[in-house]
Amino acid sequence: MNNQIKDITFYEAESPLSANIADATHSIPAIKFIIVEIALQNGTKGEGYLLSFHYSSNAIKGALTDIKSFVLTRGYDVSETKKLYRDWEIESEYFGNDGLLKWAIAILNIAMWDARGKLVSKSVLELLGGTPQKVEIYGSGGWLSYSDEELIEEVTNYKARGFKSVKIKVGSKNVARDIERLQKVRAAVGDAIRIMMDANQGMNLEDALVLSKAAAGIGIEWFEEPFNHRDYTSYQELKKQTNIKIAMGEREYNFEALTTLIKEKSLDLWQPDLLRIGSVEKWIESAKIASESGIPTLPHYYKDYDVPLLCTIENGYAVESFDWIDGLIDNQLEVKDGYTYPRTGDGWGFSFIKDKLKKLEI
Repeated sequence: MNNQIKDITFYEAESPLSANIADATHSIPAIKFIIVEIALQNGTKGEGYLLSFHYSSNAIKGALTDIKSFVLTRGYDVSETKKLYRDWEIESEYFGNDGLLKWAIAILNIAMWDARGKLVSKSVLELLGGTPQKVEIYGSGGWLSYSDEELIEEVTNYKARGFKSVKIKVGSKNVARDIERLQKVRAAVGDAIRIMMDANQGMNLEDALVLSKAAAGIGIEWFEEPFNHRDYTSYQELKKQTNIKIAMGEREYNFEALTTLIKEKSLDLWQPDLLRIGSVEKWIESAKIASESGIPTLPHYYKDYDVPLLCTIENGYAVESFDWIDGLIDNQLEVKDGYTYPRTGDGWGFSFIKDKLKKLEI
């Protein structure tokens, strides 16, 4: 079987833009990634990556060690993404299908899709039957650790680069500080730029209500993760008492929150994270569930994968942009007038620069 996975190699890398940043619930000392490269029997290779930061480094290495052994021992054709996902679910059930073991299967799934495209000289978008189209893109950041000057510098830089939307962090210890930061951003970027806010699950209902009502006067488009992703009651109350759009989903490893919030009419934008949801196939399945209830898909973080995936669904909304991996890859996405476009190369259309990577002994 020339298309069977013969070898799996893992690397780590740190973003050239690495910095100590913080949101409402986490302090992040560095921006780090894990990259996988799979090699097929015929020499074709495929890549995938995950955003690791500094969290659970030994645990994720253990999960990657286990899936590498699982795949190479059993033998999988690169086309068997669904079969591998099902087999790994059975294998990992004892310690839990959700969490780090889901990240392990997802990074392999992404690399398999990359190699599948390279085998037949097609993009993943083409393999999935999608149509190339422009995708709205927004600049993300606005960390709570920023000074006012740093905050304004970032959002105005996004505007100068052609972004039409920016998202900033909220969830300060004093909600008045969040309101002040939003007002400063609005004054800096003007009325033509859309502004969104993200609390990273760091607020209580009382403060979220105050902030949401104030945000209406500032012109805030949507509110991301105001509460813990299982605090369905607070999501429902916020939706009942304000008109603000609610976005969530990045922390979901399954469809529980999506279906529950749809039932409670407490969700406006669905935000699947490709690594947490587990695979290209599960990402698309979740978008279909959202679409059937009229909810657009606004995926979390992985723009280099999310842009082509958004071109395969009917309910795509926008893609989130950080510049963190741009200095590590050979083909960056371009932004023009608030939009970006899917790459045209084989697979995902980009590769990591090898001399920027450090091999992980797994």
